Amino acid sequence: MTTARTAPGGTWLITPPSDGRLEAALRAQPDVALLDLEDSVPPSGKDTARTTALAHLGAATVPAATVLGLRVNAPGTVHGLKDLVALADAGLRDTVVLVPKVESARELELVAQALKVTATGLRICALIETPCALLRLDDILASPVLGGVVFGAADYAAATGCRRTSNSLLWARSSIAAAAAAHGIPSIDSPYFDLGNPQGLQCDAQEARDLGFTGKGAVHPDQLPTIRAAFRPTEEEVAQAHAVVSAADRADGRLARAGGQMVGPPLVAAARAVLDRAGNGTDSHGDTQ
Repeated sequence: MTTARTAPGGTWLITPPSDGRLEAALRAQPDVALLDLEDSVPPSGKDTARTTALAHLGAATVPAATVLGLRVNAPGTVHGLKDLVALADAGLRDTVVLVPKVESARELELVAQALKVTATGLRICALIETPCALLRLDDILASPVLGGVVFGAADYAAATGCRRTSNSLLWARSSIAAAAAAHGIPSIDSPYFDLGNPQGLQCDAQEARDLGFTGKGAVHPDQLPTIRAAFRPTEEEVAQAHAVVSAADRADGRLARAGGQMVGPPLVAAARAVLDRAGNGTDSHGDTQ
C-alpha cells in the first residue's frame, strides 16, 4: 500500500461549516483550515452541514500557506458513513480528513479504501481521544495510510474522568507526541478552549511545544498568533543553535564546546532542528509520497 501524504504541522484552525466561517478562517492563514462536521453540528443539522461544507471546500480560494481540511463523523456511525460517501463523490484533492474516535489501524485503512486516498491525494489523520486509543498508539500510528495524529483532550478527559489540566493530561500528550515522532508523522495538540484566557493559551501552547508536538489546534483566529509564537524558536534559542552548529563544524566530527557545554551529535541534531524551524516556521507542509 502506498505511504500516505503527510499532513501539515503548525496551526490547525477548527471551525463549523456555516456560511462565512471558512472565509474568516482562511483570512487568518492557518496551516490547516478545518471544517467540523462532528462536535459543532447537532444530529438534526448534519446532512445540511455536510452539503454546505463540501460546497465551501470545493469553491474556496486557498492561500498558498494553507491546506483545507474536514473533520468527518466517526466512521462507525450513520453520519460518518454518509460523510465518507459524500467526500468520495466530491472529488476534492489535497484535503486533510480528520477521523474522530480512532481506536485501530483497521478503521483508518477502511476510510482510506472508501476515499481511494492514493488516487485523490487526501491526507488522513487520526483523532486520538479515548483511553483505548492511547493503549493502541503504536498499532494505530504504524498504519501506512496515516498522515498525522491529533489529540482530543476534551473527549479524553470525559472518557477517563480526569480534569483538563496540564498534570492530568501529561501522560496522554507525551505518549502521543513521542509515538508520532517515532513514526515520523506530525502531532497536533488539542485546542485550548478558554477564549478569555490568553495567558492560559500561551502556557498551554508552550507546553505542547516542549512535549514535542509539531503543532496545535485553535478554535478562534485570535488564538493563532499566540500559538505561532510558542512554536517559533526564541532569539536566544536560535543564537545558541548557531553556536552549537558552528562549533560542531569547526570540530569536524570531534566533540567540541559551545557556550560552556559539550557538543556531540544529539545536540547538533537538535540545534539544526531549531534552525530549520526558525527558517521555515511551523508552516512547512510535509509532502511525502
